[in-house]
Amino acid sequence: MDLKELENGINPDVHWYYQSKRLPLFAYAKKLLKNGIPLTIVDVGSGSGFFAYALEKEFPQGIAKVYLVDINYTPEEIAATKDAKIEKTLRIPGKIENGLVILMDVLEHLEDDLKMLQEIKQACVGSNNHYFITVPAFYSLWSGHDVYLGHYRRYRIATLNKVLHTAGYNIQNTYYLYGSLFPMVWVARKLDNMKQKKEATSNMKPFSPMSNKILLTISSADMKIAGINKLFGVTCASQGKIPS
Repeated sequence: MDLKELENGINPDVHWYYQSKRLPLFAYAKKLLKNGIPLTIVDVGSGSGFFAYALEKEFPQGIAKVYLVDINYTPEEIAATKDAKIEKTLRIPGKIENGLVILMDVLEHLEDDLKMLQEIKQACVGSNNHYFITVPAFYSLWSGHDVYLGHYRRYRIATLNKVLHTAGYNIQNTYYLYGSLFPMVWVARKLDNMKQKKEATSNMKPFSPMSNKILLTISSADMKIAGINKLFGVTCASQGKIPS
């Protein structure tokens, strides 16, 4: 997750966006674990590590190892977790086996998204490596929020599939998340962009408990059918295999 959003007082342990966004990731991990082989989680661009920590907590017996990969970790953080089950590192492990590589809103921050995907693929060995990726969707939603977070682009299914195909990934499904919220977000972003002075600022704010509960209910219901949503959404997600 983006650490800039934590600076705005976001608590991912309760915030509706993060609590709902982890649901399709959990569903995919649960599916992979049915073969009985423990997974190695490689969380690239992990930031706080929210999604990887949540995965390990949900499937403690099914997760053999977790690598939190982020260039912003300090030497002290890395030393404190060295050889632990959940280990912080600056670089992608040299060998990924029985892995689930997750990139939760990472590719849009990279000038060369293909290079990152190829680097991950080169580290994968064996036939049991998978990926789960989320990225912001639709240029029509571009706003000061993207500028604030340092995004290079937003994606559609076709553009995300194109870079994944080029990198040699086997795509199982690419789809949109938060389709039910798309109209509201579209209007809000258009109104924001109409301001005479556009500000680079985050749209991610803490919500009152009642508003948070309502949005969590709506977005969680959305996740149940997201896998078949090929039309529109705020986020684009993809899952599949990484052949060695």
